Amino acid sequence: MKNIIRTLKISKPLHGILYTILALSFVSAVVTQFAPLLSKAMVDQIESEITSGDGDKELLLVLIIASFGALMLQTLLSSLSQRIGDHFGGELRRFLLVKFYDHIFRLPQSYFDTELSGKIVNQLNRGIFSVEQFMKAASNFIFPNVLLSVFTIALMAVYSWQVALFTIILFPIYTTLSMYSAKKWGKEEVAKNKHEDNSRGRIQEVITNMRLVKGFTNQSNELNYVDKEQESINKIYARQSKTFHIFDFLRNTSLNIILLAMSIVIFYGGFEGTYSLGTVVLLIQLINQIRRPLFAMSFILSQIQTTEAGTKEFFEIMDIKAEEKYEEVIKDKIEINSISFKDVAFSYEKGEEVLKDVSLEIKMGEKVALVGHSGAGKSTIINLITKFYNSTNGDLFINDTKYSELSHNQVRSNISLVFQENELFSTTIRENVAYGKVVDDADVIESLKKANVWGFVSKFKDGIDSQIGERGIKLSGGQKQRIQIARAILDNSPVVILDEATSNLDSKSEAEVQEAMETLMKGKMVIIIAHRFSTIQNVDKIFVVDGGKIVDSGAPKELSTREGIYRDLLTYQVEGDKKLLENFEIF
Repeated sequence: MKNIIRTLKISKPLHGILYTILALSFVSAVVTQFAPLLSKAMVDQIESEITSGDGDKELLLVLIIASFGALMLQTLLSSLSQRIGDHFGGELRRFLLVKFYDHIFRLPQSYFDTELSGKIVNQLNRGIFSVEQFMKAASNFIFPNVLLSVFTIALMAVYSWQVALFTIILFPIYTTLSMYSAKKWGKEEVAKNKHEDNSRGRIQEVITNMRLVKGFTNQSNELNYVDKEQESINKIYARQSKTFHIFDFLRNTSLNIILLAMSIVIFYGGFEGTYSLGTVVLLIQLINQIRRPLFAMSFILSQIQTTEAGTKEFFEIMDIKAEEKYEEVIKDKIEINSISFKDVAFSYEKGEEVLKDVSLEIKMGEKVALVGHSGAGKSTIINLITKFYNSTNGDLFINDTKYSELSHNQVRSNISLVFQENELFSTTIRENVAYGKVVDDADVIESLKKANVWGFVSKFKDGIDSQIGERGIKLSGGQKQRIQIARAILDNSPVVILDEATSNLDSKSEAEVQEAMETLMKGKMVIIIAHRFSTIQNVDKIFVVDGGKIVDSGAPKELSTREGIYRDLLTYQVEGDKKLLENFEIF
């Protein structure tokens, strides 16, 4: 019940709806008792008429009409309660989804670097669905039946303490068996959910990388992986089903035995005159009423366990410390003069240091490049500059202000990013270029022109309203990069970061992107990660990164004339190009 109670606590804004449902359930449980009481009164009138001839026909008619009225009132209350219960379930789903999504935006980037997006979405869906289903069941089913049990047993006790006692004995027996069954079900549910997460996460990865899967003709292996995960899920479900039905047999057996004892008490009492015929009818109806919440007991407890298991990962994510306040509105950009590192070190959780004693300074208007072997720490430096990560030791500064004194939004509102991967949404060109901003079409078109991309966009039937598909699948690599550059031009931040923005392009596309980048970089502080030296030949300074340290720095020409990693990498690239030209007898 821990996660269910926690859900109730965090959904405090919805408690008013919940109290309304409880009130309606209370009234409905009381009204439900009218039917057997009225039946008793009607049977008593019939018995009086048969035995002594003094039955009241008019009273009998009134009782019949009252019974119909009670039935209609019960139907109305039940329908109203269930409608409000459905409304509560929908509002709770919305509330939890928004709360989870809000929390996701506040989590550190390191969380997303280690988790599958499909897995996160599946955990979100399962957590919210299980809570929603439980709360709907609670409002439409559990609350009314718990209250019905209390009032029914109380009414039984008025007319037969023996029958009430048997009923009271039955509940703990039935509940204990149901609790044990539900506990075993819930334990298996946790294991089943892990296989479900693996399966759903893999399916989303495969769909995202469908070209890779088909290109390597690996469809059969991917299908087998998901099939095996589903087979594991079915085996777990088979164990759950077996346990449930064994305990269901034991529950129903205990119920039948105690019902037999109740029947003996009631019918012998009626036969011996201890109970009137009306009382016998009343007690039989009350027993039938109590069967419903008893039969519901196993469902209620298994629903609790399913909800607890389903919300386990949901609340584990909610418990991750939130680090960012994304709602902060930054009205004015910082007037940046420099960004600097002073003895900065960084390590991932439980890992060795990725950066060690990094010190550097980049001034406004400078174009600098980070060069080094793969895994040297270049991208980590960028992640620290964008405040996706925080340094383990040492400090970063904007001007003379420590990064730790600046919010994430303060830092990022001054930075425009162009990624190596095409970070685009499956919407229109307009929405991708104007992402995060409210601007006129004219501003979007002007940015596209500056990015050297308006030429092909203008030829599309829908122009800037053209859909580009998931991750820009309908565009070429160069077109996608220039869309990103147009977005950065429109953003117009003082700092521009180009993370290997041309590494995946052919020579012609690279030239087109380079031209667009020149427009983007004018008058800005520019930080470039590049493996192709053609993209950094005009930078002011190069920082050479190796083993998490800055091992050299200087202008491109200066570094090319002295021994070191830069000259080695440059030589490899030049020699490779030279060999290619020789093979074609061009050189």
